[in-house]
Amino acid sequence: MMSAEGATEAGRQAPPAGGEAVPTPGRAPLLARIPDIAPLVVLLLALGIFFAIKSPFFLNYDNFLNVLTAAAIAGIIAAPATLLLVAGQFDLSVGSALTFCGVLMAYVADKHGLAAGIVAAILGGLLIGAINGTLVTVVGVNPLITTLGTLAAFVGLARVIADGQTLPLNGFGGLGTSRPLFNIPLPVIVFLVVVGVFYVLMRYTVFGRAMYAIGANPVAARLAGLRTGRLLFISFLLSGLFVALAALINVSQLGAASTNAGNGLELSVITAVVLGGASLAGGRGTIIGTLFGLLVIAVLNNGLTLLSVNSFWQDVARGTLLILAVSFDQLRLRFAVDT
Repeated sequence: MMSAEGATEAGRQAPPAGGEAVPTPGRAPLLARIPDIAPLVVLLLALGIFFAIKSPFFLNYDNFLNVLTAAAIAGIIAAPATLLLVAGQFDLSVGSALTFCGVLMAYVADKHGLAAGIVAAILGGLLIGAINGTLVTVVGVNPLITTLGTLAAFVGLARVIADGQTLPLNGFGGLGTSRPLFNIPLPVIVFLVVVGVFYVLMRYTVFGRAMYAIGANPVAARLAGLRTGRLLFISFLLSGLFVALAALINVSQLGAASTNAGNGLELSVITAVVLGGASLAGGRGTIIGTLFGLLVIAVLNNGLTLLSVNSFWQDVARGTLLILAVSFDQLRLRFAVDT
């Protein structure tokens, strides 16, 4: 795939996977030693203390599992989204892709059986990933425009297939509701396994390091021998595959496929990834940071729900978090340039 020199150069381009800040000339040594996730840890602790004081139900094991369960679907999708953003790419179609895969599964399962429905959902996710990847890497369409287009197209297709209705699905509750270990819901276990897989992928493999190199400097990455188009195409395929997995879990939890299932999901995913320290300019980001970003969003939503805050205000909170995260990212980039 690439020469030894290219692999070495790719490794040099990549930041530490644990989220530590990279020292730069002129930067204060103390600041350089502060991990990027430190503000998130402080924010998470502050939210936990606040909601623990305000609600007697916040600090208990069942509610902790509720927080993780709420983060599971977005988290499964946010893992490949982190990989894409590190490479300087976007996938805003994840919400409509989840809706499409879920509806496709329920529709095919009703006519041809559950196994066929599962296969259809997986193939549907791979199809969306392949379309996005082809348009971006072969045709050369901007990833933002590409995935905005597929966002609209596939949610429309889902509504056509379902005729605008919710499609019921029986006999598929195990994936979304079973608790096989220490009373932990299976979606949480799947979520944590996915996080672990992408942690290893991004930190210890040439493929993961190549994503950092592409995001940091696409031209240099190509000159180093990286097949950037092929690698980005694979990343979009991974995004589609894990969206399909999340769709299967969503359908299993609900016992039905809704044409509104993925509404706003792309906002939660992008917010978590950027909040976790991934740069919109590419070349920077970690799975651990994304995990903490997901936990901040899930704890905030959970706490507001326990305090009976109107759900519309939760949307306001998520939007505000995204704006703050992007603003912080821009300030961090400006600081790095100035120093």
